[in-house]
Formats: sequence, C-alpha cells, structure tokens
Amino acid sequence: MSLTRRNLLRAAAVAGGAAALGLGGPGSLAAEAVAGTALRTGTTRQAVLLRGAPGPSGWRPVVRGDGEAHLVRTDLGIDAKNGRRTRRKPLLAFAHLSDVHVCDAQSPMRLEFGEEVSSSAYRPQEILTAHIADSMVRRINEIGRGPVTGKPLALAIQTGDNSDTGQYNEIRWNIDVLDGAEVRPDSGDLSRYEGVMDGEPAFYDAERYWHPEGTPAGLLDDRPRREFGFPTIPGLLDAARAPFQATGLTIPWYTAMGNHDGLVQGNWPARSTSPDYRAMAVGSVKKTSKGDRQVTPDPDRRLLARSEWVEEHFTTTGTPVGHGFREQNRTDGTAYYHFDQGAVRFIVLDSVNQNGFQNGSLDRQQFRWLKGVLDNTHQRLVVVASHHTVDTMDNQVVTDIDPQPRILGDQVVTELLRHETVVAWVNGHTHTNHVWAHRRKSGGGFWEINTASHVDWPQQSRLIELADNRDGTVSIFATMVDHEAPTEFDGSLDDAVQLAALGRLLAANDWQEQETDRRGRRKDRNVELLVSAPAFLR
Repeated sequence: MSLTRRNLLRAAAVAGGAAALGLGGPGSLAAEAVAGTALRTGTTRQAVLLRGAPGPSGWRPVVRGDGEAHLVRTDLGIDAKNGRRTRRKPLLAFAHLSDVHVCDAQSPMRLEFGEEVSSSAYRPQEILTAHIADSMVRRINEIGRGPVTGKPLALAIQTGDNSDTGQYNEIRWNIDVLDGAEVRPDSGDLSRYEGVMDGEPAFYDAERYWHPEGTPAGLLDDRPRREFGFPTIPGLLDAARAPFQATGLTIPWYTAMGNHDGLVQGNWPARSTSPDYRAMAVGSVKKTSKGDRQVTPDPDRRLLARSEWVEEHFTTTGTPVGHGFREQNRTDGTAYYHFDQGAVRFIVLDSVNQNGFQNGSLDRQQFRWLKGVLDNTHQRLVVVASHHTVDTMDNQVVTDIDPQPRILGDQVVTELLRHETVVAWVNGHTHTNHVWAHRRKSGGGFWEINTASHVDWPQQSRLIELADNRDGTVSIFATMVDHEAPTEFDGSLDDAVQLAALGRLLAANDWQEQETDRRGRRKDRNVELLVSAPAFLR
C-alpha cells in the first residue's frame, strides 16, 4: 500500500440505535437478510455498491446503484468488429484477487501511531480483514463462471500484499482462508484484545482511533464517533478474534509476493537491525501514541524471509500444492514462476525489491528468466501477473542484501511488447481500479489490468475472461466483483459474513479515505479490451 494514502446485543434498544446509524434494523435490508433474503447481486453488471450520503451523525451507508455494462476499449488501435459476439470462442476465465492485507491488528509491528506519516498505518476495519477475505471467496464460488462467456472459472490468482506485515500468523490466515480451514485471527493473549482499539485508559487515544467498546470513564469520546458517526458495538473486539470456519475456494489458486508480504510494513527489510524488527515482532512491547505498552508475546508473529514465505504455501489443503511455487523456488529461494492453463501461459513475477521501500522492480536474474520464458512461448496467450504496476516499478534502491542494479517497469514493458503472445498484465499495489493500454509503435500491444484491494473501500476483486473472436482479435473482459456480505450490518457478531458487512461499512466510512475514490474511472471497471490475436490464433 502506498505511503501517500494511504455480540452487538439484539435488544430492541440496541437494534434501534443500529438502525439510526444505518447499520440495520426492522424493515431494513439487514432485517431482510435475517429472514433469509440476503442481498445478492452477483457481479457489478447487475448492481454496483456506492458510498451513500452522510447522515446527521456523519455516518455513510452503503447503497446500491445501477449495474455497469462492459465498456469497449480500443486504445490499442484494434477495431471491435461486428458479429464477434456470435463468433466468439471462450478460452479462459479466472478470478483476480489483490491486496487482501490479512492483518494481525494486535502485533507490535503495527505502528498505528505513524498516522501523520502514513494514513495506511491504521484502518478501523483492519480487525475484520480475514472475514472480508472469506466473504470474497464465498462470492467467487457463488458466481463460478465468467459473466460474459459462461466459461467456468479455472483458477484464482492473488497478486500480493496477501498479509499486512509478512508475519507467519498472517500468512497462515491468508492460506487457511483460501483453503477453507478454521481461522482464528488472534494473537498474543487469546483471552483478550491488546491493541489501540480497546478501552485501556492509559493508552486510549481519542484523536486517532475508533474504540468500538465505548469510552473509558472520564475521557472524551473518540473522533470517529464524535465527528463521523461511528457506532459503539460492545463485544466486537472479542468477536473479531473468535475462530470461524472459512469457506475455501472451490478452484485452484495461485499467488504472488507483495511488498507487505516480503518487507516489514511493506517498506523495510526484516534483516535490518535498527530496530531489530524480528525481535520486536515476537516481543512484549507495542509502541503506541501514548507510550510503550506491554502486550503478550507470540512466536507466531515471527517475520518470514522470502524463502520461508514461499515454503508456507506447500503446507496447504488447497490446490495446487505450492500454489504456483515449485521445487526450484524452494531450492533457489526465488518467488517467480510460470504455469499453463489451457490456451494461456501465466508468468508470475516477484516485483518486491528486497533492499527495501514500497515500490518494486526486478532483479537481473529474474529478468533473464522472463525473457527466456517469453522466447519459448509460441502457442499460448501470455498473461503476466505481479504485485506492482508498471509505474510503481521504479525502485532502484540497492544495498548489500541485493547489490545488483534493478530492472524497472519501462524495461519490462519494452520486453513484453516484443512478443505478440502477451495480451495482459494483471497487478495490484495501488488499491485502486485502473486499466492502461501499452501500445507498440507498429500497432497492437497489451493491457495492464490493475485491481483494487480487499482492505480499503470498495473492497473488490475482478473476474477476467479471454475469448478468441475468430476475426483476428481477442477480447479480454474484466468485471468487478463485490464480496458476498450484505450492504448493512444486522448486529450479528457470531456470523463471519455479517462481520464482513461491518468491515465494508467501516471501510466506506474511514475518515482518512473520504476524499479518495478507489473505484476508479468508468473505463477502469467493467470493460471489454480488444487486442490483436497472435499468429497461432489467426
């Protein structure tokens, strides 16, 4: 994530208070959900979710808007030929997930007091990231097919920042959510929450954080509740830490490393000794805006090196074992690979600069490997996947960790444009929906498809479909997907989907994000992208 941005009681009185906040109540969508008519819209072709206007307290509901058809884009100079819909042959459909940021919100590595420097240091919804990820899995399973071609989803691919701080427990939670295991998003003292959102008087910060349990005696209500209508929800901190049974993807899933998976807080190499990050992660001191707080140490908060991060993906009940990584990755300590799925070859890059800082680049050995794979791909379309975008692959930093000069995004684009088989590059990192065209001077090129995060509003993923139009062109359909949770929270603290609904509402009301629209422009969402068919399809 960029440094530039960034059981409720069911008594009538409590339910009435929730309704006043737009959280649900008698006659609301949330009440209908309890009766068994939960809001289900499939993809954003049927309906979109939007931030509603703030009410008197400042709280914004999440509301439905009209669905969005696929906007045809011909930026590569490829004409959209008449009759292609009837000629079209579906080739592949898959799901693209990015920037899940499954978070251990109690970790000593969470430096929430750094809000003045990075507004992504704290988010009110970060205690519910595992539930949000599970809700997205439910929606993808429910849809099951490409919404345009009807082709069954063949796989899902995560493009990094699957965890928030690269801790062992966060990475296990991410894997276990996708596999369908029991997940307990808790650490330290398993009998209580120890972090900035509780009501411990000595560490209560009324200006920076939301405190869902209420205000300690004699202290000021926190700013989120005073100014933005955030609710008081007794029992939420315990509910967020409770074990739940994840659904698990019904399709194979693959993964890529992001800077938050490979670097401390997405910026600093874990090998750094000032401070000793590894000791801090498993230690008993959590630094806060009110001073050092003693917390329960936990060895499962240990930071993982890249090779250890890769290795964790071989401990899985999902498919494929390793989730893309191979024995060669285990031997070499690398995190890039390729695999074939039908008519498509996926090339998955490791764009994290192990020398540090949030933006990415490639090492020279990986770039040589990439060129070799491209040179030897002839009868398949190529989809590249990475965490970073072209524009954010500008990290030239070198240290003794990896002293070789780095390969930047523009150099990778130049190489990809040499190969007519390359049709798309999917990535994340920006937490915002974008679609860019990369065009050759001689015509044609490929599309860069950048998908928003699970952690920040609008908490979306994409379905991507490739189809041979049998007229010398290929269509790539990209369709935004909202997770399964309803638009309102009905107060159920023992239901993972309802907790995900609350997580979405919190993200929509994050006061640090009110001036940011991460949904992207209309042409960055539901689109049909035209590209030239390579020779083997013509």
